[in-house]
Amino acid sequence: MHTFLNPLTRLGSPTLDAPTTATTGLPSHRTIDPSILYLGTPVLLISTRNPDGTANLAPISSAWWLGKTGVIGMGTRSHTVANLCRAFECVLNVASVDLVTAVDRLAGTTGSNPMPAYKQAMGFRHVKDKFAEAGLTPLASEGVAPPRVAECPIQIECEVVHLREVGPPGEHSAAIEVRAVRTHVHEAILKPGHRHHIDPDKWRPLIMNFLEFYGLGPCVHPSYLAEVF
Repeated sequence: MHTFLNPLTRLGSPTLDAPTTATTGLPSHRTIDPSILYLGTPVLLISTRNPDGTANLAPISSAWWLGKTGVIGMGTRSHTVANLCRAFECVLNVASVDLVTAVDRLAGTTGSNPMPAYKQAMGFRHVKDKFAEAGLTPLASEGVAPPRVAECPIQIECEVVHLREVGPPGEHSAAIEVRAVRTHVHEAILKPGHRHHIDPDKWRPLIMNFLEFYGLGPCVHPSYLAEVF
């Protein structure tokens, strides 16, 4: 039997005689209020279709997957979210470390015209052709209208299932549930002898770590799950 804690239950404060760093030898902790919790997530380039049929491309770094279902986090005032709410489809192009300069070229751009005041205040620029701005190549998708990014080693065509605003009022954040309908992978990162497996020793995703760009290091330990799946 599983016991679930009532979320309204008050846990109370730590007891005064709790073990200290001096007695346990463990690292000490400090309670802080970080402005962001980007603890290390892959960078994606999300492509959508504009109302006139042209493509929009935007970098995002809040995404996670469970099976074929993904959840991405974005600001509700963005041009990309407007496209998603209208057409309900996108491509999540997963960037590798060698695409970092292309990704960064898009970071201060927006497809919105007129540009929202908050983006003007941040120094954003309106760019109509995001692919040309980043020096990337659009590639026709097979199951959705938005194009893929040819240079991205992993391209996931998705349908939007659900969009829900999250966070306190005024935060303008949304959690967007998507369903993968088709996945394309560069042959160079596939595991030999395994048609549907990506080789983690060959795949080098671009990571957003507290708003800075990072890559992965070498494998630190064999994984039991990698052996059984």
